[in-house]
Amino acid sequence: MTEQARAAQQADLALLAAEAADLDATLVTLTQAEWDVVTGFKGWRVFDHVHHLNFSDLQAAEAAVDPKAFCARRDARRAAGGPSQTLGPDGPPDIPPAALLARWRAGLADLIPALAALEPGVRVPWFGPDMSVRAFVTARLMETWAHGQTIHDAVGRRRIATDRLRPICELGWRTLGWSFRNRGLEPPAAPVSVRLTAPSGAVWTWGAAVAENSVTGPAEDFALVVCQCRNLADTGLQVSGPAAEAWMAIAQCFAGVPADPPAPGERRVRGDLG
Repeated sequence: MTEQARAAQQADLALLAAEAADLDATLVTLTQAEWDVVTGFKGWRVFDHVHHLNFSDLQAAEAAVDPKAFCARRDARRAAGGPSQTLGPDGPPDIPPAALLARWRAGLADLIPALAALEPGVRVPWFGPDMSVRAFVTARLMETWAHGQTIHDAVGRRRIATDRLRPICELGWRTLGWSFRNRGLEPPAAPVSVRLTAPSGAVWTWGAAVAENSVTGPAEDFALVVCQCRNLADTGLQVSGPAAEAWMAIAQCFAGVPADPPAPGERRVRGDLG
């Protein structure tokens, strides 16, 4: 493991830890009624989202520490006709929110050092294609951020966007082809340019410097679209060209069966008007 790769891996894990800490800071302030609020995602309660994050973190830790055991469990559930990744094999536990919060924290405390111990060249199995360690960490960051967004939306809280969004936006860019192939579609051959303004004011770019097909606008809005937390129409993104338009209509940066974005106006911070 080179020192440069080790430093990059540790930096990525620090982003994951910081994102989880921000979500934790909100969760500790929620009332029992807010834990029971039904969100705009699959009819899950806030409680269910935290349980799902905990369940996923535990599976991620197993994938890092014992990939053979992880694959055996995943494949057995698929063979039995059940979903490979859900709220959990028995659904949400019947425990108080404080106990669930403690479980989630404990799971993260196991996951982060497990990922830190892996060599950068290792491929980690998951529910889609195997991933490099850095991509795997970004996937955990993305899921934590996306479920956190849904929780904030549901309880009417706003959060300050940070440059931790950069790896999530890059994941969104890198999964352009996946968004099409996951639906049995051929990815567009035309180059697509992505130019985003970060919360810090920095400009992040991917793809062709200049292209007929382009996506420009706030990085937060791009992350919301590729994580399917918002419909494109509810963002400030500017999309030009048929290839870019086709991509943004089905963008999906997470593993699993094809999922459709929310309808216009369907997902927002609860309490917003218009």
